[in-house]
Amino acid sequence: MKRITFFILVIGFAILSACASDTETTSQGKSPSANGENEEQNQTAENEKQGEDEVKEEESEEEEATDEPSIEAQYTISENWSVIPIEAETNEDVVLLTIDDAPDKYAVEMAKTLKELDAGAIFFVNGHFIDTPEEEEMLKEIHEMGFMIGNHTFTHATLPEISEEEQKEEIISLSDRIEEIIGERPLFFRAPHGANTEYSIQVAEEDGMTVMNWTYGYDYFEPYMNAEKLTEAMISGEGPEVDVPYSLLKPGANLLMHDREWTAQSLPSIVEGLREKGYEIVDPTLIETK
Repeated sequence: MKRITFFILVIGFAILSACASDTETTSQGKSPSANGENEEQNQTAENEKQGEDEVKEEESEEEEATDEPSIEAQYTISENWSVIPIEAETNEDVVLLTIDDAPDKYAVEMAKTLKELDAGAIFFVNGHFIDTPEEEEMLKEIHEMGFMIGNHTFTHATLPEISEEEQKEEIISLSDRIEEIIGERPLFFRAPHGANTEYSIQVAEEDGMTVMNWTYGYDYFEPYMNAEKLTEAMISGEGPEVDVPYSLLKPGANLLMHDREWTAQSLPSIVEGLREKGYEIVDPTLIETK
């Protein structure tokens, strides 16, 4: 009886040992798989967190860009193209400098002169002056100096003489080209010869541009293709040799000049002379746009 009991105990102990061994083996066999699953879950969590962090960073950058202080407009363009204050307390004794047909030969030089004089201006561009890599760099340089770029049509076409489809192409294709080069669309439009149509005005305004002509300009008249004569005409507002014996200079005057040698030569004297008369050269970024 004792032997039987002993054998039963031995057999029971052996069975228990075998079970314990199987459990340990099974546990050890499952461990790598469990660890792999944990590692995969951890990696997935890390990737999700990294993705969330990147999204948050992008959103933060967008918010910072949105939060950049915008320049509040102080002036607007009147029906006769003058620059007038929006608020009564804003200085009205200002003039606006504009340079058409840029960037031909002298626009960069003119921009550098104006930069040195701390005088703002709008450079109205034609598409046929920005169709080479060198001309693209000229436009970029003017823009990077802080000057506003305006649309003066792609080929300097006389808009009333072409179809509506062609008018739109002249305006929109140039805005597209300017944006391609400097990264932003122009905010001002000036028709060649000041010859607008109802349709061209509509196209320009729908594209976000403010339309303007000018108050006076003399550098495209033969008698004033001379630096000394041009300086006197622009400062006084008078052009007696082209039947303007009276002064057109007034508060808010919109002054037309071109990318020309004689204009580039006279530019420092024109700016200084206007300032001596009490006029401030208005910053175009302060002008209300569409």
